[in-house]
Amino acid sequence: MNQRQRELYDEVTNEPNNVILSGREIGDAEALAVAEALKVNTTVTMINLLFNQIREVGARAIAETLKVNTRLTVLTLRMNDIGDVGAQAIAELLKTNTTLTSLDLRENHICDAGAQAIAEALKVNTNLTLLTFGWNHIGDAGAQAISAALKVNTTLTSLDLSVNRIGDAEAQAIAEALKVNTTLIWLNLSFNQIGDTGALAIAEALKVNTKLITLRLAHNEIGNAAVPSIVQALKMNKKIRNICRCTETNAQKMHYLVQSKKEPSPATSALNAAPAAASIVPQSSGSCN
Repeated sequence: MNQRQRELYDEVTNEPNNVILSGREIGDAEALAVAEALKVNTTVTMINLLFNQIREVGARAIAETLKVNTRLTVLTLRMNDIGDVGAQAIAELLKTNTTLTSLDLRENHICDAGAQAIAEALKVNTNLTLLTFGWNHIGDAGAQAISAALKVNTTLTSLDLSVNRIGDAEAQAIAEALKVNTTLIWLNLSFNQIGDTGALAIAEALKVNTKLITLRLAHNEIGNAAVPSIVQALKMNKKIRNICRCTETNAQKMHYLVQSKKEPSPATSALNAAPAAASIVPQSSGSCN
């Protein structure tokens, strides 16, 4: 090890609970040292590697280590560059790891191949409850795979798919999954390309889904045509407590109509007096081959 690797190794080895290494310009070489330290640290439960320069080699090393580490429950890799290969390594980890409950993979240039690998892992993983997958490049194949996984996964409770490439076809697949999924309570689909067709499918799913509490649909392409169906679904659904607005105008319509229920629920509290939409819409950077 070089001096920097040794310093990181010692830091991680000696930390009793939570390792915070965000914004430390950690690349693959340094990630290898972190991975080695996690092999000997038997007490740490959380590691935050936010905003570094970890690519596929570093991700693979961390994944291999966590196949044997039996304490870590929270792994944050947001704002790195692990790509599909790194995501595939993490997916292999998820197939065997029995302790990880929270995984943050936002902003990692993950495309459909990486999403498909994670989805396959979710079919057999029995511990992960939170997966944040936003700000990537997940399109049709990836979203379809995740939808299929949600039909059989029995532990995931929170899923973030915001700022991806999810359109109507993908939303329809997710809607079909919501009809049978019995564990998901929080779903973020904001900043995608879902239109009326996808929104109508989700509305139908909400009529039968009995678990989802929060659904975020802000900043999609949902127009007036879908509003009545969404409102009707909210009237029938007794679990939803928070559904973020589609547009300011539609939010006002949905809030007014939903409050006409005999027993108003805080289901649409986020719609009431919602601030104007941001003028700058986030766009996922980079591209998929």
